[in-house]
Amino acid sequence: MKIHIKSGRLIDPASGTDAKQDVFIAAGKIVAIGAPPHGYHANRTLDASGLVVCPGLVDLAVRLREPGFEYMATLESEMHAAAAGGVTSLACPPDTDPPLDEPGLVEMLKFRARNLNQAHVYPIGALTLGLKGTHLTEMAELTDAGCVAFSHGDAPLTDTQLLLRALQYAATFDFPVWLRPQDAGLARGGVAHDGQVATRLGLAAIPVCAETVALSAILLLARETGARIHLCRLSSAEGVDMVRQAKHSGLKVSCDIAIHHAHLSEMDIGYFDPNCNLTPPLRSQRDRDALRAALADGTVDALCSDHAPVDDDAKQLPFGEAETGATGVELLLPLALKWAEESRLPLAQGLARITSDPARVLGINAGRLTLGASADICIFDPERYWKIEAKALKSQGKNTPFTGFEVKGSVRCTLVEGQVVFESA
Repeated sequence: MKIHIKSGRLIDPASGTDAKQDVFIAAGKIVAIGAPPHGYHANRTLDASGLVVCPGLVDLAVRLREPGFEYMATLESEMHAAAAGGVTSLACPPDTDPPLDEPGLVEMLKFRARNLNQAHVYPIGALTLGLKGTHLTEMAELTDAGCVAFSHGDAPLTDTQLLLRALQYAATFDFPVWLRPQDAGLARGGVAHDGQVATRLGLAAIPVCAETVALSAILLLARETGARIHLCRLSSAEGVDMVRQAKHSGLKVSCDIAIHHAHLSEMDIGYFDPNCNLTPPLRSQRDRDALRAALADGTVDALCSDHAPVDDDAKQLPFGEAETGATGVELLLPLALKWAEESRLPLAQGLARITSDPARVLGINAGRLTLGASADICIFDPERYWKIEAKALKSQGKNTPFTGFEVKGSVRCTLVEGQVVFESA
């Protein structure tokens, strides 16, 4: 299939390109930018007049809910949601049921995802067997099966000696380890940030030190072992300050934040809104502002959706009993654009945090539009407003704290390896 994308505003953050240029695709690759190759005849022309043509989005946290949680969502529904959100590459955390702790499960997931042909799926392998925190997985075998990194998901890993051994082993083979810093003891039983809202509503609290204590241990072990660490979903001002210092000292550390934490704070819990029951919890406005600033200055490497679809029954419960998580893969683009606009940043810089920067964290050849690159492309209308509501979302999970928000930035077309996998009316 030869596709000509014409008259669009081409933005490629990796190369610094921001200009009105045509893109020419053949055999799943970008074969020319600007002028067509000699003898090129397109099978299809996509008119991108007034639209932005950018690399397909790269999302560092999309729970596909398979295997084991098909009542929440299916691989088909969430891959379709990813395509509708302009996401062409995504990392899948290991906290499925059973967890991604053996090669057969990883190979099955990749095989099914390949057959759907809607986005590239990069599994994150389980760091310990069953995510129980007692025995390390066979990381080398999981890597051969297709895992790009190793994580413990949201499951607590309380054995610090085991974490040390895991980092020593990972450092030997340069396997990246992704960790979400939260001390299980300090966070035990908590459901909200330890602040005025939790106090007023009588909710069990999770203090900021639950994040910073765990982060201190991780950074010390990273220094001891030389392991490559990615810190998932930071939530506090103190946390990003610690990462900033760690980067300045030369540690091989990267980090991300979720779109929810870039826009919301503990105040948005309102009167026990269960859609705001998230992991980690929404913190203070000061923390939110620090996260946004760190994302702008590059301390935070990437913005992710932290997509976690939940069935309605699990959310229609009192706040403290409701399942944590929110859908987000279809909201990554408009909420990233909203952050960039409010931060008065160039559009290219906002797009970098959801394209080339997360691709670098994943260590994959994606998130760029250059000659010979895979034609993974998102075409969107930067000025079109749309309202976030259940009927507008393709994901099986409709739970989001942004319900009712009107946002700007609508995906018109998504291409994966030169094939149109989503097209809006």
